[in-house]
Amino acid sequence: MFSKSPLRGLLILALQVLLIVMLVGAGWFIYRQLPDDATEARSSQGTTTVQIIIRQPPEGAGPALDVAVSLYPVDIVAVKHEFFTEPRPGKRLEDFLKERMKGRSPINARLDKQGQATVTLAPGSWLLHATLSGDEQLEWRLPVTITGAKQVIELTPQNAYTRSKTF
Repeated sequence: MFSKSPLRGLLILALQVLLIVMLVGAGWFIYRQLPDDATEARSSQGTTTVQIIIRQPPEGAGPALDVAVSLYPVDIVAVKHEFFTEPRPGKRLEDFLKERMKGRSPINARLDKQGQATVTLAPGSWLLHATLSGDEQLEWRLPVTITGAKQVIELTPQNAYTRSKTF
């Protein structure tokens, strides 16, 4: 079939050397993109000021808004579902939730009478929970990704999780 020629051996050796040089070069390129030290990495992650707003409350909400808002670093509904569907003898829901949140804690706020609240959050994925009671009850379960220095989250009837009439 193929005879072993010195030219073929040199070509294989050259390709092997080229592959190694390209792998080292790619690693060096990625290494140069890393932060200089851990403090620079931490300072770039910082915190984000998040403003939560209800722009147009429904007519049945009443004149004064007083809405509790909770931001969780995990999907609290999924964690509760996992806790109650799989047996966990001797473990409380609160302990299981703390374990899933990995040291982070939920952030609670209340919207003022103008429908606004401001909180400070670490960057990452959060789940916002809020319920507006009135003639029509609106509940929000919004996954939000926190980035940058400032962010605005609007709660509207269109992005509500559930909407139900109260009697």
